[in-house]
Amino acid sequence: MIVYRELSSLERDLGVPASTLYAVSNALERHYHTVSLPKPDGGCRVLSVPDPLLKMIQRRIVRVLLAPMPVSPYAMAYRYGASVVRNAAQHVGRPAMLKLDIRHFFDSILYASVKEAAFPAEIYGEPLRILLTILCYHRDGLPQGAPSSPAISNLVLRTFDDETAAWCRDRKIRYTRYCDDLTFSGSFEPEAVIAFVREQLRKRGFFLNEKKTVFVPAGRQQVVTGIVVNETPNAPAEYRRRLRQELRFCRKFGVSDHMARLGIPGSEEHYLHHLLGRVNYVLQIAPEKAEFLQARSWLLQQLSCSGKDKRLSAEKLESG
Repeated sequence: MIVYRELSSLERDLGVPASTLYAVSNALERHYHTVSLPKPDGGCRVLSVPDPLLKMIQRRIVRVLLAPMPVSPYAMAYRYGASVVRNAAQHVGRPAMLKLDIRHFFDSILYASVKEAAFPAEIYGEPLRILLTILCYHRDGLPQGAPSSPAISNLVLRTFDDETAAWCRDRKIRYTRYCDDLTFSGSFEPEAVIAFVREQLRKRGFFLNEKKTVFVPAGRQQVVTGIVVNETPNAPAEYRRRLRQELRFCRKFGVSDHMARLGIPGSEEHYLHHLLGRVNYVLQIAPEKAEFLQARSWLLQQLSCSGKDKRLSAEKLESG
């Protein structure tokens, strides 16, 4: 484990001059801008996005300082090998499922929590702890648009994840966390799990979003991070049905005619890439789906033909 007591060693490993680190930390507001993104429920998600200089510094902090730090194996996002598929796979074929949501997750992470979890005193001198925390923090929370925030959130919740998993293991319950989404599966009374989690979160300054609490008993469709897990992992049936329909119409009427019928904007090539991404998503969950393997081959063939047409058009223009 590398210990940082002197600014010069931090400056050397990050590859950023100390003068730059302090200049940015002393004028943070100038290095962020606000972006508003619409949410599916009609609300709006406000992101604080760092400028290129601060983003570069935060990325180096992640790569050099945070990446080697241990993360709970129950955290299924923002770390190597984690994915929505791996998260869902832990809960396949279980009797019942409980899904909980942490309210205002990134906004609820305290400055002191970041300093303790991401930049602990046994590794960093106090002035460096303060400097690094300031560079990764904004106003009253972790900035959602910063590349350092996801890694820090996993470090802040490491003890919560491990303690929750240990409590669940004693009761034969499976637990995983994907960002602010907590999933529990097995045979259990949901009220007991909710009470335990609520108290564990409260001790750390977090609260449950009670409106998003979902208990799914045996016999009903169970979905984890967008993946159906009742028997084998699969994309939701409605998602597959709509994708199947779009692919059928593209083959029957031609891609451009299908786009014109539905008023789909953009180029044919862009739409084909969009369909390919959706097909790849289904295959990521269920790699052996023959119909979608065939669909991927067809889409790749169409994109290859589209690329050849573009090259021929360019050659004609040049020769003309």
